[in-house]
Amino acid sequence: MSTATAPAAASRRTLTLGIALAMAGAVAFSGKAIIVKLAYRYPGVDAVGLIMLRMVMALPFFLAIVWWDSVRARRSGVPHPPLTRKDQLGVLGLGFTGYYLASFLDFAGLAYISASLERLILYLNPTLVLVLGVVLYGTRVRRAQAVGMAISYGGVLLVFGHEVTLAGSQAVLGALLVLASAMSYAVYLSYSGELVRRLGAMRLVGLATTVACVLCIAQFALLRPLDSAFAVPQAVLYLSLLNATACTVVPVVLVMMAIERIGASLAAQVGMVGPMSTVFMGVVLLDEPMNPWVLGGTALVLLGVYVVSRHHASP
Repeated sequence: MSTATAPAAASRRTLTLGIALAMAGAVAFSGKAIIVKLAYRYPGVDAVGLIMLRMVMALPFFLAIVWWDSVRARRSGVPHPPLTRKDQLGVLGLGFTGYYLASFLDFAGLAYISASLERLILYLNPTLVLVLGVVLYGTRVRRAQAVGMAISYGGVLLVFGHEVTLAGSQAVLGALLVLASAMSYAVYLSYSGELVRRLGAMRLVGLATTVACVLCIAQFALLRPLDSAFAVPQAVLYLSLLNATACTVVPVVLVMMAIERIGASLAAQVGMVGPMSTVFMGVVLLDEPMNPWVLGGTALVLLGVYVVSRHHASP
């Protein structure tokens, strides 16, 4: 391989790996809505308790990530420098917006609307990231990005347009809560890129999510009796453990690694496969019907992601 083609091949490998990580993270994240809807079927379950269980079970994993990344850095001979004041504020801000506020608002909204409608609203997130990029950084929205977005949104609307129904004022409240969640997560994605480059993906993941875990536990302590923390059906505890691991720890790590390689905007674009995977998991776990609308919508979403990623790879 010539010296000219080696960097290009490395760049393609980085892009491919980044896209794969982002897609895997999106699929894992999307299982959260299914788990939450299953948990809401049991009596005495609400958003405050569910998110506390999720975060208290995830906290040991995030602390382990912080410890492991610190040990790895010391063994490499380049230990992590102390966090600056700016870094500390950044970690607190990202932990609050991306992992605490966005999650709590989403859990709260799912109590009032279907998982399908929740996914549709969260699909506004890539658009919000692009808009914030234009406002905050002067980023240009390329034509291929717009085309890819339009194709993917068309796929989402094709699927969910047949499932969304009016359900009165509760649906309005749920939709507003989930929309606020999408806005909070868009802020997180827009600001995370620079901090990831300075601190590294693993270090930022561990620190920011630890902040969110502490906030969720503190919220429960303020609003609920502490002795009621685990006073829920056993099935809810199992669902929360699954949510904490497969749908929280694993995808958080994958998405942050993807952002480190391909940037926040493309990671958000690739994340478009997440809502469609919710549909397929709904078929398997909730006995929802599979129909041609689902297949057609999935094809459009994947095509849109392909258009965006292919343009991103070109000079």
